Amino acid sequence: MSDALPFQSHVKAVEDLHGPVGRLEAILNTGREDALYAAVVAHPHPLGGGTMHNKVVYHAAKAFSSFGLPVLRFNFRGTGLSEGVHDEGRGEVDDVRAALDWMSERYRLPILFAGFSFGSNVGFRACCGDARVRGLVGLGLPVRAEGRDYTYGFLPACRAVPKLFISGDHDQFGPKDVLESVLVSAQEPKRVIWVEGADHFFAGTAQSPASKLGTMNAGIRLWLAEEFGL
Repeated sequence: MSDALPFQSHVKAVEDLHGPVGRLEAILNTGREDALYAAVVAHPHPLGGGTMHNKVVYHAAKAFSSFGLPVLRFNFRGTGLSEGVHDEGRGEVDDVRAALDWMSERYRLPILFAGFSFGSNVGFRACCGDARVRGLVGLGLPVRAEGRDYTYGFLPACRAVPKLFISGDHDQFGPKDVLESVLVSAQEPKRVIWVEGADHFFAGTAQSPASKLGTMNAGIRLWLAEEFGL
């Protein structure tokens, strides 16, 4: 697909995505008819203001869409117009599974998943071991944020699936030394990218104030091209 003509994605609302507790608000970036994969992207913690319109989520979706892949973004239960109430990461795992089901039924394509912060932890728990998911992207994996601890004992179960981890080297919720010790347990194939001068949200630091979202986007696109031949 790398030699294909430039593709203009269209965005449309999804009205028929339902999880265990009701409708989940979602939007779809349409893909090429010859797309080889479909993608699902999950947002950060709702209690911190996270939604499917978050900048990191948007730029991640844009990276997948640049290859002509259909991309689904959705709001977790209790966020935006999604029904239900926030469930501290428990029921949200089922929300991700509902999104995977919807994309699988609609496109019948292998799925690539990306999640940011809370969305990465919840999403990896849903996707690890799911044969439909062929690639995983964790953006800003959190270790401790706003009094919440995140654990990754499930990572070794993600065998043989290509994994990409991108975090800022000044991530306040996933310090580099701590996260490195966590990622040791992730099975190959894996790639870890530390974005220099970036915080948890891929914004700049005092020493390097420019946004790092473009660097994050480029890291995803390079990985997609090299791992999946897109």
